[in-house]
Amino acid sequence: MIATIAPHHWSAPSRPPAGAAWQYGREVLLAGARDARPAVQWELKRNCSITPRQLGAVYLSLCSLSLLIALGFLWQGAPVVLAFAGLELLLVGVAMLVYARHAGDRDVITLAGPSLAVEQHSGRRVERAEFRAEWVAVEPAAGQGSLVELSGHGQRVRVGRFLRPELRAGLAAELRRALRAVRLRSPEIEPGSELKQPR
Repeated sequence: MIATIAPHHWSAPSRPPAGAAWQYGREVLLAGARDARPAVQWELKRNCSITPRQLGAVYLSLCSLSLLIALGFLWQGAPVVLAFAGLELLLVGVAMLVYARHAGDRDVITLAGPSLAVEQHSGRRVERAEFRAEWVAVEPAAGQGSLVELSGHGQRVRVGRFLRPELRAGLAAELRRALRAVRLRSPEIEPGSELKQPR
């Protein structure tokens, strides 16, 4: 047996390829009422090895095989096997349903003009928070490797739960860079002044 000792569980975070503006985000066009507007969007989602549709196909094939074997035992005079196969398939189905329900969990951060929107999807629940981009602070929630906390105007949202801890600092740096670009483009706004709603 050969053992290798490594100082860290994961390799160092990779740099974005030359010419790429974002490592975690991507530039998108948001369809508006009148026209499309450019935005930067970060979609941080759960790393799932199998999609809910593939999981359903696996479950149907498992049901078919188990019921075929149980019917064979029933034909040979052992009806108890069919009852246990049904119970087993019910429990496996419930476990797969719980997995599939959270397979689409994600955080979506969208920076469009002076607005930063954060959507957090957990099962069927979606929580949304909006910030003025000029006033958002990006900080670690607790310490090195903790979740990234976005705060402004009395709101706080923590993102990055689907990123490995050592990659969260890179996400925070990228968010700060994008927000800094918005601050440089917009006129200086005094804190506490009235916000004018876009028309």
